Amino acid sequence: MRFAPFAVLPKGALVLVKEVLRHVLRRPVVGIAAAARTSDGRWLLIRRADTGTWALPGGTLEWGETLREGLAREMLEEAGVLDVQVERVVGVYSRPDRDPRFHAVTVVVACAVGEPVRPPVNPLEIREVRLFQEADLPPDLAMGMRDMLDAALRGGAPHLE
Repeated sequence: MRFAPFAVLPKGALVLVKEVLRHVLRRPVVGIAAAARTSDGRWLLIRRADTGTWALPGGTLEWGETLREGLAREMLEEAGVLDVQVERVVGVYSRPDRDPRFHAVTVVVACAVGEPVRPPVNPLEIREVRLFQEADLPPDLAMGMRDMLDAALRGGAPHLE
């Protein structure tokens, strides 16, 4: 005889458990991304392996991590950058269709960064890291990030989506 742990629960409790799980498992994830420039004005972008397109470096927070800690970790992992100075919040982006993998709330920050000092940690995730002059920035970025970069280029008040 197999043990079915939910079979011992009253039907009303099972409905409640399902509802709680639905809410817990269907929450947006929180991410951080950097609109990052070097002291000579070049913009740092990464080329994603999954789409082959350029993107702002960043990613989702790990459990117990602050936005600042997540930013430092992602910049080192994805772009090989150690020196990251947050300058301002560019905006908070939450449109559910930005990322086909999941619904994310992404905080974009403008940063002053040093040049990459090592290659990306995972070449299966990040193919390339490159510094671009503003005139040479790609017209499209992965995950709808071009408007994030445009907001960083414009300056002004933070954008809230």
